[in-house]
Amino acid sequence: MEAKGVATFPRPIRGRIPNFKGSRQAAMRLRSLPVYRSAKTVFVNPDAPQLPVREVALRDGKRVIMATPKLQGGFIALDPAEMRDVREAASIRGALRCGNKTDVCGLKVNLVIEGSVAVDRKGGRLGKSRGFGDMEVAILREADVITDTTPIVTTVHPIQIVNEVPMSEHDAPVDLIVTPDRIIETAHTYQKPRGIIWKLLPSDAFKQMPILAELRGKR
Repeated sequence: MEAKGVATFPRPIRGRIPNFKGSRQAAMRLRSLPVYRSAKTVFVNPDAPQLPVREVALRDGKRVIMATPKLQGGFIALDPAEMRDVREAASIRGALRCGNKTDVCGLKVNLVIEGSVAVDRKGGRLGKSRGFGDMEVAILREADVITDTTPIVTTVHPIQIVNEVPMSEHDAPVDLIVTPDRIIETAHTYQKPRGIIWKLLPSDAFKQMPILAELRGKR
């Protein structure tokens, strides 16, 4: 992406969900989806390329649920009625300052928007290889915030669509790929995880992400 000149701030993009030129256009194209228009509450990942998605969703009057970075602080909710400066609230720092920490149990999210490093047309998705995006989705599913039929969408640059992404049992596939100039429905090849696969968690997961301990206690 850097070699092709389509990467943008923050840089370098290695080790990140890469921001890309056209991310705002992709967010605007996302608005044309019926599943977006009908959604009252949307989950959006906290990465830079999805900042326009968070801003647009708030401007459209949707409640936005966002994971804190690395899930260390769980999840926060952004209510558009409470936001004085929507653009500021859509940023990570602004969301942490303006949003309210929320217990996801009891919430209902109608649409999930995730960032990606790469995706394929079968629905395969690759993140930063640290598992946070997949964990976000797993937690929402474990807490019955989403169901198997809740659409999962990603906004990417076309260069991020590859022939094949290796997938494991804990990886959450995407249903729709939105680029600045088109919408692609995936082949739905992969089954969505039905929640957290507890046996696969590293030993320090509960310390690093206290929300996991909370969920395990409720189970």
